[in-house]
Amino acid sequence: MRRSAAVNESSPRQAGSAASKRKDARRNQQTLLDAAAAVFVTSGVDAPVREIAAKAGVGLGTFYRHFPSRADLVIAVYRHQVDTCAEAGPALLAAGPTPFAALEGWVDLFVDFLVTKHGLAAAMQADSAGFEALHAYFLERLLPVCTELLQAAAAAGETRSDLDAYHLMRGIGNLCIGTDTDPRYDPRRLVALLLAGLRRSA
Repeated sequence: MRRSAAVNESSPRQAGSAASKRKDARRNQQTLLDAAAAVFVTSGVDAPVREIAAKAGVGLGTFYRHFPSRADLVIAVYRHQVDTCAEAGPALLAAGPTPFAALEGWVDLFVDFLVTKHGLAAAMQADSAGFEALHAYFLERLLPVCTELLQAAAAAGETRSDLDAYHLMRGIGNLCIGTDTDPRYDPRRLVALLLAGLRRSA
C-alpha cells in the first residue's frame, strides 16, 4: 500500500515534468522555425545549421532533435510561414482601421513569405510529390484568407470587386520572382502599385 501511495504521489510530479518538457520542446521548435525563416532570407536555404541554431539561441543537439535533416527543416519552415500568414489575416481585419488597411498589411506579410518561398521551392525541386503537397497546403490555407480580405474591402467600397483572390495572389507571386537573384529588385514597389490600381477613388 505504501508503495502504491508513493507511486501515486509521484505521478502528478512526473506528469507536470513531462508537460513542462513538451512545452519547452514546442517553444524551442517555434524559436528555431522563426530563426530559420529569417536566416533563409539573408543567407539562403543552404545556410549553415550553426547559423540557424546560433540565431535561435540553442545548441546543435537541440536543432537536430527537432529537424534530423535539412528537408525536414525546409518543410517545417514552409508550413510554419503559411500558418503564420493565414492566422494574420483575420487578426489584421479585426484590428485594422479599415479592411483595405488590413489587406495592405496582409499583402506585406505575404510578400515577405514569398521572398523566402522561392528559395524553399528550389530546395524542394527533387521531391515533386512533397512540393505539390506543400503547394496544395499553401492554397488551402491562404486562398480563403485573401478572399475574406478582398470581400471585406469591396463591401466597404474601398476596392473593385472584379478581382478574385487567386488572381491577386498569383499576380503578387509573379512580381516577387527574381528577388533571390537580383538584389536591386524590390517587388514591394510594384505590389504597392498593384494594390493602388485595385483601390477605388475616393
